[in-house]
Amino acid sequence: MTSDFFQGIMRWNVEKNGATELLPYFYYDIFSMAAVYTASTAKVRDLLPHPDLLPIELTPGRCLVAFAAFEYRKTDKTPYNEVNISFLVSHRRRPYPLLTVAKALSSRTIPSYVWQLPVSTEHARASGVDLFGYPKFVADIEFSRNQGRIECTLSESGSDILRITGRILPTERGKSVRYLTYAIDDGVLVSANLLVNQQEFVESRRKKDVVLQVGQEHPICHALDSIRLAKHPLLYRFIPQGEAILFPGRNVRDA
Repeated sequence: MTSDFFQGIMRWNVEKNGATELLPYFYYDIFSMAAVYTASTAKVRDLLPHPDLLPIELTPGRCLVAFAAFEYRKTDKTPYNEVNISFLVSHRRRPYPLLTVAKALSSRTIPSYVWQLPVSTEHARASGVDLFGYPKFVADIEFSRNQGRIECTLSESGSDILRITGRILPTERGKSVRYLTYAIDDGVLVSANLLVNQQEFVESRRKKDVVLQVGQEHPICHALDSIRLAKHPLLYRFIPQGEAILFPGRNVRDA
């Protein structure tokens, strides 16, 4: 049965770059887990493709990087898996250490630049690139569950990129959260909203609840090594049940 979360949303067919999709895109059944780490602001700034994107800092010199793993178990098309590596950013407005973070959390609107977005199917890659400008590529993304933990492994052509291992924790009903994503589409900075209904949710700041392991050989691993990630996570989000709506991307001047 379709949730009332999707009621009242106007949808239309969007054609762009040879791809046609019914948007907004509906995700009816998702699993996700995410870990947030601090990193060098100066080094992350070097990876941002637009001068209007400014890293959000927790403390001076240390900004925020999010690693999220998704199982999209039921969608408008076919199921697929995804790993999102994003930098929390402010668009044009000067962010203030801690204060901007607190404001984003209180408003439940998380702005981020999507740096890497590997997916497990070609359809997910093509539609994400053609319609949103997301930096998607097809990779091997596998989930396993064992002894109270869930593990997501990401690799490409046999080269390990990263592994996220999170504890299965007791959850409660969560609130909806909006992820304001930024990407570069044909040289233009665009934004899109992903609205997530966290039907089952828990957030933890215990360091041992989630572990991130980064590989060594893949170019993404080299880039992650360069930004000087913190040894331990800042927080862990575990959402075993949720649903989401991805709204069409648009030029930031129209946002």
